[in-house]
Amino acid sequence: MRMLANVKQVTIGPLIKATIAADNTVYTDEYDIYSRLPEWGYEHRTVNHGRGEYGDGFHEVHVNTMEGCWSLLRSWLRPHRGISQEKMPLYIALFEFVHNARKRGKALLESLIATLLTPPPRNAV
Repeated sequence: MRMLANVKQVTIGPLIKATIAADNTVYTDEYDIYSRLPEWGYEHRTVNHGRGEYGDGFHEVHVNTMEGCWSLLRSWLRPHRGISQEKMPLYIALFEFVHNARKRGKALLESLIATLLTPPPRNAV
């Protein structure tokens, strides 16, 4: 997860090209920012859940996982009113770490504390 300067094709194009191999199929919502995906070498399919589109019955498609993640981030940030744009990437990074490590359950806290309390090696710079 990362905060982008804006939501323009010129901004997301390089990110998509660096992250997704060409000739893949990319499923998105209908936001027009993704309209150039075919020009960039991708097959592009959209879903509109508002119209009940989820796939063909065999190949279900959704973008809800990422949308749900951003929704959780917004809820998590709500109590921290007035976060500066400067500090936002730090909040996003912490949220991403906790979100990705949630499968570790209580072990996460133990390993995080152990990591924080372990002194660095003597030859560390």
